[in-house]
Parts: sequence; structure tokens; C-alpha cells
Amino acid sequence: MTEHDDSHARGGLMRWFGLGGSRREDSDAGEQASPAGESRPQATDARERMRQKTLEEITSFLLTHRLPVSVATLEIAHDIVTGANPMVGRLVAERISSREPITLAWLEDVVIAQSRDNSGEQLHHLVMRLESSIAEFAATTTAARTATNDYNSALEAHVGDLGTVGSANEVIVQLASLARDMISRTRDIERELSRSERETRALQKNLADARREAEMDHLTGLPNRRAFEAVLKQEFGESREVGDTLAVAFCDIDNFKRINDVHGHEAGDRILRTVAQSLAKISNDKCHVARHGGEEFVVLLRGKTALEAMDILDNAREKLATRKFVNRATDLPFGRISFSAGVADAHAYETSGEALRAADEALFRAKSAGRNCVHVAGPADAAGQAFEGDDDTGEHEYS
Repeated sequence: MTEHDDSHARGGLMRWFGLGGSRREDSDAGEQASPAGESRPQATDARERMRQKTLEEITSFLLTHRLPVSVATLEIAHDIVTGANPMVGRLVAERISSREPITLAWLEDVVIAQSRDNSGEQLHHLVMRLESSIAEFAATTTAARTATNDYNSALEAHVGDLGTVGSANEVIVQLASLARDMISRTRDIERELSRSERETRALQKNLADARREAEMDHLTGLPNRRAFEAVLKQEFGESREVGDTLAVAFCDIDNFKRINDVHGHEAGDRILRTVAQSLAKISNDKCHVARHGGEEFVVLLRGKTALEAMDILDNAREKLATRKFVNRATDLPFGRISFSAGVADAHAYETSGEALRAADEALFRAKSAGRNCVHVAGPADAAGQAFEGDDDTGEHEYS
């Protein structure tokens, strides 16, 4: 595609988006259409400019990688450009860094993998809804059993009163018989309700155990991504309401692919568990650590500023980086094991998702700066501060 053809295609696609072609074309057209002496209208507002910028970046992504324009590619490009799907964005960045092509087939594979994660998340929500329904049923059952028991007690008292009447009136005798039959039946109902209560409690326990199992990463023993996101959402709202500080961080093991390639995946799993244990040491009721996926971990620190969180994580990073690790199966040294991290002040952003993306962006900068360091996201995530350790390589890859 020539430069002219590329410009033409870009302009056509921009017009398809409703942007009216390139900025230069719009400028020229505006100047020609405006009467003499009248100034061109200014951009409507910041939101409109942001919308146009997003559409331009989506267009650029599709054209740069020669991707077809379809509902699927537009949705994927939108998620990458806006940061709505950090995992896919990170995989795309890694692939571009390694000079591998971004193809439709590869993007579809990534989306399929994401769909599997979403299926697990949907199952998690269904379990929570089922738990809520069971809790409501248990409360209703308990109330019904209590009411039945109270009714039986009152009915027995009335039957006793009827029995003390000295009259041989047949009606009274029949009423007493019917009442005794009702008492017997309600006692049976009460026993059934008691059994239902016991079964409900057992089911609630099993569901609670299943949810804990579903929210745990079995390799490291840490909570998994779904569990962390639930805690992040809750802590974000509660801390903002009471005015507490809150910091969120992404941590990623440095050169993890090299560890797997040289020592094997079993050794890589042991390193994952070791790093998880190092991070778990800073965990408490105000600090939540979870495995986000792959070699990546997330940390939420309640009551800590971004700089205080950076100090805590940098201390953990330094302790880990100074340890000597040897592969027990081969007696070969692993070399230095370290991680990089990005930290964000959660309340500097409108939503917890934006804060998480800012931390992820700061992590990317930490990797680009040479790894084995901690970066803090700036106000617009345009700059950060860092504690940097020496690294034995100058490569700038995201691993």
C-alpha cells in the first residue's frame, strides 16, 4: 500500500466512523466553507475530543496491522485502545515487542481464552446468586417452623380446654377430634421444616466451601483474580466513603519465560510459589495479595498512599532479589529472581478499573526501565517515580 493509498484508506475509514476524513481535510474544508471574517467553531468539549481520539486510534490499530473491519475486530481494538481489557492489551504489547504479527487468527485465540475466564466469572456470579436465594429460603423456613410451633402450642391449649367441658355435646367432641388431627399434621410439617433447615445449612456450607475453592489459585494458595476484583470493588467504595487512602499494584516476575525455557515449567511453578510466599508476607487485613494470572500478582493496600505502598513493595522486591535460588532437580542456579511493580493511588481515578489500568501502565514502564524496580503512576499516568535495582540485561521486554 502506497503512502497515498494508506492516506486514502485511512480517510475513508475515518469517514465511515463519522469523523469526515483526516484532520487536514477537515481543516481545509472548514476554511473553505466558513464565510470571510468568521472564525471556525471550536471543538465541542473534552469528551468529544476524547471520543475522536479513541476512534482515530482504533482506525490506526486496524490499518497498521492490516486487520479486516468487522464487529469482532472493532470490539477488540476498542478494548485495547481504551484499556478496557488490560490482559489482551498486555499480550498485544508483548507480541509487538517481540516483532510478531498481530493477525486475526491470533486475536481470535486470545479472545477465546478470555471467554473461558469470563465463563468462570459467570459461574462465580451464579453461585453467589444461588447462595443468596438459599439464605432467603432458610430464613423463610425458620420463620415458618417457628410460626407452626407457636400455632401448635396455642391449639393444644384450646383442645385441652375443650376436654375439660363436662358436656357430651357431639359437636364439641368432633371439634376436639379435628383439632387433634390438625395438631398431628402440623407436627409432621414442623419436623419436615426442621429437616429442610438442616439440609439448607449443609448446602450453604458446601456452597461456601465451593466458592472459596473457586476463588483460590491452587498453584500458589493465594486468592485468584475474581476474588481480588470483588475485594477491590468493595474496598474502593468503602475507603472512598470514609476517606481512607487506598493503593493498588501490579507485580510481574522478571524474565519468567527464560526461567521456564532453561529450567522447565515444574521449576517455574516453584518460582511462582516462592514469589507468592514473599508477597504473602506483607498481606494482612489491610493488605490483600492475589495471583492475577500467569506470572502476575496484584496487591491492594488499604490505608496506604501510593508512595507508602511503593516502599512496602520495594522492600519485598529487594529481599527477594538478594536471595540465592538453586534448581534442586539439576543443582543449577536460577540466577537472581526479581519482580517489577507498578503502583497507583486508587482514588486518583474515577473507577477501580481505571486505577488498575494505571497500575498496569506503571508496571509496563518499570519493565521498560530495565525491570527489578517499582514505578508509581502519575496523575494522568504520564510519569512515575521508581526505586531501581541493577539488572543484568538491557533488554526491554515485558517478561
